[in-house]
Amino acid sequence: MSWLLLGLGLVLMIEGLVYALAPSVVEDLLEALRQLPIDQRRVVGFLALALGVVLVLGAVSLGL
Repeated sequence: MSWLLLGLGLVLMIEGLVYALAPSVVEDLLEALRQLPIDQRRVVGFLALALGVVLVLGAVSLGL
């Protein structure tokens, strides 16, 4: 449970930092995502998921 809370906290910190420092970039990124077909958005989502899993497994293998 502590790992879940740590991961959620880190995601929220990064998201908050992006919105605080560059809100217009977020708007541009969202507009670019709206223009992608749903299938391409799904692929981007799966790639992000896969990268997240690799990063978590890498962190666990380093002893975190």
